[in-house]
Amino acid sequence: MTEMLKIVDLHAEAGEREILKGVNLTVNEGETCVLFGPNGSGKSTLLATIMGYSTVKVTSGSIVYKGTDITDMTVDQRAKLGIGMMMQRPPNIFGVKLGDLIKTAASESAESVLADADKFKMKNFLDREINVGFSGGEIKRSELLQLTAQKPEFILLDEPESGVDLENIDLIGNKVHDLLYDKKGCGRDIQRHVSSLVITHTGQILDYIGADCAYVMKEGRIRCSGRPMDLLKEIKENGYGECGACQIINL
Repeated sequence: MTEMLKIVDLHAEAGEREILKGVNLTVNEGETCVLFGPNGSGKSTLLATIMGYSTVKVTSGSIVYKGTDITDMTVDQRAKLGIGMMMQRPPNIFGVKLGDLIKTAASESAESVLADADKFKMKNFLDREINVGFSGGEIKRSELLQLTAQKPEFILLDEPESGVDLENIDLIGNKVHDLLYDKKGCGRDIQRHVSSLVITHTGQILDYIGADCAYVMKEGRIRCSGRPMDLLKEIKENGYGECGACQIINL
């Protein structure tokens, strides 16, 4: 299989503290991989590092995307290569309207994306400053609308179901599904054409997108990998302790 993303012995720090301590991880073309792990294990830092956010500094190791080393590239360079991210807690962006950002980010016709804003329940938000006064669900829908405009080939999703009520999780789950799968065909078994790395604590998002592989991250390292639902079941039953998921499958 063709490798979309390959992370090799990645070390990175944030706030002068080492967070990533030798991460090794691969996502193949068309794969959805899930990242499990306790709070503070470095999952969000890993996604931020892949996206190239300046809050994280890579000290050693490499990030290779579609055969190109992107370790030292800027956020905009990575976005142009086809990487997009849905943040867990994106910042408020004062002075920039959501509709204007959509027009700038659109890879094709911004008009078609804006016309679909109502399907995301975001039509009334296009003239508002980005995320300012938005609820948790509204922020998630805004992020998805932006990704729909960008049409990335590789999507990073940081807890897409967190802070979302039951009504919104269905909408968000279906929109994430639409981003990942080829719309040609029928049913839920159509071919996935976009790769993704998804952080989840609850596993709810898997009901909508499925997953091919899963990794468990602890203390800044990937501790084990395996089948997503098997690992999720083990984590729910035993947690992340010594008798938990990381004891049943080793890298």
